[in-house]
Parts: sequence; C-alpha cells; structure tokens
Amino acid sequence: MKIVIQRVKNAKVEVENQVVGKIGKGFLVLVGVTHNDTKEQASYLAKKLCNLRVFTDENDKMNLGLKDIEGELLIVSQFTLYADCLKGNRPSFIEAAKPEQAKQLYEYFCCECEKNNSKVEKGIFGADMQISLVNDGPVTIILEK
Repeated sequence: MKIVIQRVKNAKVEVENQVVGKIGKGFLVLVGVTHNDTKEQASYLAKKLCNLRVFTDENDKMNLGLKDIEGELLIVSQFTLYADCLKGNRPSFIEAAKPEQAKQLYEYFCCECEKNNSKVEKGIFGADMQISLVNDGPVTIILEK
C-alpha cells in the first residue's frame, strides 16, 4: 500500500460537477493498493498518517499533527500510484490490485483513520474525479508499507 500525503489549506473532490468531499486545513491523501496488501498494512499507514507531525508550531517548526490543529483528511483512491513506466511510454498497471480488493482495503483504511479520531471525507472509488487543492508549503510525503 502506498499513500501520497499533501498538506493543504483546503481541498475538494468533485464527481460529475458535484462536490463529494471537502476539507479545510489538513491532508489530501492519495491511496494506492497492490496485490499483496493487507489490513495490517492499512492500519499501520492510517496510524502513521494520523500521527504525522508536519504542521508548523509557534516556532515555525514542523511539530504539530492533525489532532493538534483539528485538521481533516480527504482520502482519494488512486490506482495509478502503482504505474510502471520502465518499458515504453504507456504505463502498465499490473501492480495495482483488482478493484474488488482495492476498494475493500481503501474503505478499511478510511475507517482506520476515523478510529484515530480524524475527520474523514472521501472521493468515490473508481469514479472519474476532479480534485482541487491549495497546497500548504508545499509539503508532500510518500509512505509505503
């Protein structure tokens, strides 16, 4: 499982011109699932994400977490995180999990984030989504387990 975390001032996701998820300050999280990912890995990454300290404190140091700033999460599935572009110019997605498995782990990951006392908004799994965000920093972190 791979997650890309972007610290944002705000973010939203739209499907067919309708806002389906919207947050203020917090993280936009893109989630990719591969074939051998497990619930244990999803739990680990959810806990790591929810405790990540990358918001600035009064001394302008990255020392605060989501809970400290009452931040929110916008979590979006993105199978293209497992694109393989080594051969040719057209990416291969054979490392991405099949939709049934990926959706189950994506939903589980979102629930684990909620259990960590984080407010969670989501995209719609498998939909064509348009994401708007205002990066804060920018700060972008990739975690993989």
